[in-house]
Amino acid sequence: MSWTKMKTAVSLLLIMMMVVLAACGATTDTDKGAANSNNQTEQGASASPSPEATPEPSKEASQTTYPYEVTDATGTAITFEKAPSAIVTLVPSETETIFAIGAGAQVVGVDEWSNYPDEAASIAKIGDMTTNIESVTALNPDLILASSSMNVDAIAKLRELGLNVYATNPKTYDEVVAKVEEIGKIMNMQAGAAEVADHMREVKEQVTTAVKDAEKKKVYLEFSSGWTVGSGEFLDELLTLAGGINISAAQPGWFEVNGEEVITQNPQLIIYPDFGEEKSSIVAGIESRPGWEAIDAVKNNQMFAVTNDPLVRVGPRLADGLLELAKAIHPELVK
Repeated sequence: MSWTKMKTAVSLLLIMMMVVLAACGATTDTDKGAANSNNQTEQGASASPSPEATPEPSKEASQTTYPYEVTDATGTAITFEKAPSAIVTLVPSETETIFAIGAGAQVVGVDEWSNYPDEAASIAKIGDMTTNIESVTALNPDLILASSSMNVDAIAKLRELGLNVYATNPKTYDEVVAKVEEIGKIMNMQAGAAEVADHMREVKEQVTTAVKDAEKKKVYLEFSSGWTVGSGEFLDELLTLAGGINISAAQPGWFEVNGEEVITQNPQLIIYPDFGEEKSSIVAGIESRPGWEAIDAVKNNQMFAVTNDPLVRVGPRLADGLLELAKAIHPELVK
């Protein structure tokens, strides 16, 4: 397999890993498709809501008083007797978050797909979509950062071994900001976390202010070949914040494309992630679908690629993803 094809396959798997895992009990064919899609973004259902973001940027960064107790997205209470000094991250968004707040030196293990920042390349790898439990325990971490939807099995096994796992599951932009701030408290690095959180808030304010009076444009987002996103997910919210109307919002969650419905909705723009392919497999699929040549976005060549990782990782670079979406939807207003 060529590097381009391999990179594309990995990207698709990562996006699909980050999306559904919400189905319980009996599994229908539709459920199976949703579960496959759910493994594509660092996202899914949780046992308890993520913490709400504070409405205003922090004016001063306080110090954490230990022992410090926090309840994560699985409803599990975790007590930290001191600031963690050996951290393992199980998904790329958590790697990016911990580095962004200034705690990169404490990271001793990351997953295979953590490719940002560059320093992550030299850190011990603890598995890909399947966490290598032995590799994690060998690193003797006092904090493991995980996704409550993507890392269900690993979280259970690691907790059985008495390890501290803090799992998150942000469903909105503000919940991502809140996650950054909470990890800053756990690490006693509130200053670094506040800087990241404030930047994210500033980008959101920049975008929403720029597009507030603009006509909302109908947008179709295909985040993986044949798959789109509906209401209740962070990508749907990002489209709305960026001044778009998600034509798939009538259905919740992540699901396979209904070609006839997209034709009926007739989006003005089509947005898709750039997987580094010479010819986008998503665009190739769109061009081969019967009747899609009549869609305004296709007919008027209003199809735009956006950078993949910042768009689908619920970490600090989600601000970059929001800004890029806004530039694609309203280039005349967002620079």
